[in-house]
Amino acid sequence: MGIIDWYIIKKYLTTFIFTVAIFCIVIVIFDMSEKIDDFLKYKAPFSKVFLEYYALGSLPFFINMLTPLFNFIAVIFFTSKMADQTEIVPILSGGMSFYRMLRPYLFSAGLIFVFSFVSNLYIIPYTNKVKVQFENVYVKPNKVSTTAQSTHMQIDSNSYVYIDNFDTKRGIGYNFVLEKFDGDNLTEKLMADRITWDSVSTKWKIENYTNRKINGLNEEMEKGASRDTTLDMLPKDFEAYENIFTAMDTRELNQRIEKEEIRGTGMMNELLLEKYKRYINPFSAFILTLIGVALSSKKVRGGIGVSLGIGIALSCAYIVLERFSSMFSLKGGLDPLISVLIPNVLFLILGIILILKAPK
Repeated sequence: MGIIDWYIIKKYLTTFIFTVAIFCIVIVIFDMSEKIDDFLKYKAPFSKVFLEYYALGSLPFFINMLTPLFNFIAVIFFTSKMADQTEIVPILSGGMSFYRMLRPYLFSAGLIFVFSFVSNLYIIPYTNKVKVQFENVYVKPNKVSTTAQSTHMQIDSNSYVYIDNFDTKRGIGYNFVLEKFDGDNLTEKLMADRITWDSVSTKWKIENYTNRKINGLNEEMEKGASRDTTLDMLPKDFEAYENIFTAMDTRELNQRIEKEEIRGTGMMNELLLEKYKRYINPFSAFILTLIGVALSSKKVRGGIGVSLGIGIALSCAYIVLERFSSMFSLKGGLDPLISVLIPNVLFLILGIILILKAPK
């Protein structure tokens, strides 16, 4: 790394941090104007609004989501300014190749990649949990689903559960059915009017139950008022509020995916989509940096405005494409991995083409 390299790195990172700071102020102003009525309606303490919701919850969420936009704008802005002030021409004329000039850009993008990657895996899930918990109390408490209806679940390779209604707050389910199979043959069927989670004993209590045990042509019938039983399921498995998976840490997410492979409750695409996003989306730092340098390294008539406008349009297009591909996965059955790769691969191809055609 030489003097020019550190000069570009300093420009890159300071512009990125400045862009994030400016947008944070704008985000808070617009978000506050939108939610102020909810804060007042549900009597949210302003200390919690600013410290808990914005500082620890909402701002990290928005920064993580909009990092591609911040990164792209930063690269476009300071590179266009360098080109406009005729700083890039002497760098290339002095013997440094265009591809060598990319080294400090990629180094800085690597730092942003590490920051985004670590945040996705270890920080954002916890800040999202703070954000979701605050919103469920002070922003949209009436929109939170506390009852799971008509839930079918496979709890192991031979056991299937059906619950007509389950109250996630009280841990109580109604019209419970447990069926056990040996291959295609039904061996046991347990039906109960109510099932309740006992957090002290960590067991389920079934009430007004009937249990049929089938062994070929022989059947045994058992009825009772209540009994305790152990099942491989927890009340949180029935939770279904918005952004529930974004508030899970990586270990919880992987455990939920393992259970979903057995249970098949219809949430696998959403789980895998969240997992793949955490690992793949940080690579956008490299992709958008290449595109930004290719677009803004040439001095153009009209100054930095044209390059900045193109940069903002392309970064918004990346975010919109990422959202569309996610919806195709959730609603259209598109493979989650392909859904996450589509915007990154398309923009990577665009970046390579622009780099090859960039003036050198």
